[in-house]
Amino acid sequence: QVELVESGGGLVQPGGSLTLACTASTDIFVRKPMGWFRQAPGEERELVATITAFGTINYADSVKGRFAISRDNAKKTVYLQMNSLKPEDTAVYYCNMGKLYHTDYIPDFWGQGTQVTVSS
Repeated sequence: QVELVESGGGLVQPGGSLTLACTASTDIFVRKPMGWFRQAPGEERELVATITAFGTINYADSVKGRFAISRDNAKKTVYLQMNSLKPEDTAVYYCNMGKLYHTDYIPDFWGQGTQVTVSS
């Protein structure tokens, strides 16, 4: 059983910043790739960013230059720092522990989701 607990969501003004955190319950965290996904109302869930156990990072084009994913293996926590937030970033954000098939990220376990609302 893998539990992923998210925190840090909330309401922020356009141009503001917010940092999400996701803490895993298992020690295998250190060997697993992690990702952040988001789902806006009426939209499909989309990949936002991933980070491998080695620290290789990929971002969706829509967040490049604004968001930063990082991980702290000692705390078994993955973070998503969100800067220059836009209304279109409004969504439920989901943490994920996955696996790699060559360079492809395959999602496995999901966090509970946390709401991020960007509005003035």
